[in-house]
Amino acid sequence: MAPSDIRVIREPQVYVVGRQTVNDVELDRFLADHGVAWQTDTEVAAEELCETAGRVCYMSFAKPRPGGNAVYLGHIKESGHGSVLEHAVWNLLITGVSRTLTHELIRHRSGFSYSQLSQRYVDESAAEYVEPDIIAGDPDLHALFLDAVGHAHQAYIRLSEALAERMKDEPDRTARRKAARQAARCVLPNATETKIFVTANARAYRNFLEQRGSRHAEPEIRKLANKVLDVMQRESPNLFSDYERIPLPDGTVEICTKYRKV
Repeated sequence: MAPSDIRVIREPQVYVVGRQTVNDVELDRFLADHGVAWQTDTEVAAEELCETAGRVCYMSFAKPRPGGNAVYLGHIKESGHGSVLEHAVWNLLITGVSRTLTHELIRHRSGFSYSQLSQRYVDESAAEYVEPDIIAGDPDLHALFLDAVGHAHQAYIRLSEALAERMKDEPDRTARRKAARQAARCVLPNATETKIFVTANARAYRNFLEQRGSRHAEPEIRKLANKVLDVMQRESPNLFSDYERIPLPDGTVEICTKYRKV
């Protein structure tokens, strides 16, 4: 495969494919059963659920302090009462990331669930590759990168075809293709693009942002952390507005908050 035929990706994409809703009827029934009336000022279900959970701890529905949901959740973060944030959950579909990145991402276990593209079942002969910015910015290194992944890509295709031919007497077509792909994938580089479905709660996402948004984090996953922060601040400003970006000498940014390890 010629280097010019290799498809290169340099930016991850994050899709919000699921978020929570509030069962207002049941919440109102709970309040009525306990002789109180309460209504939050947020329209974000995740923020309402976190506030509800926090107020249950002290049954503080009858006399809420001024300031609404933003002030309430701000106090939660300030006091470090992070378990309340575990009740807010989002489902993200992440694409345009390398297998190198997902090897690091899945180390985040507490509060996270994952489902990732399978190289045993998915034909990678049409795979794309994620190129690090530090390589992409140098013409000689970029050419070397394209040559390396091009050879690996071609080897994968040739191995897949040869293995499929060797197992042509296997009557089960699906089993034959799976066996060929699971063996051929051994030559694919860590730069191979993958897709991963991620479900996590707000506290887990905050931990991810603080660890992987750090200046000490690997650049690709720090880039993803910034994309996730963009999404979370749109989805729930009251839970994620405390994060700010600090410019770094290399032109990238670091994610920081005064409420660390909530």
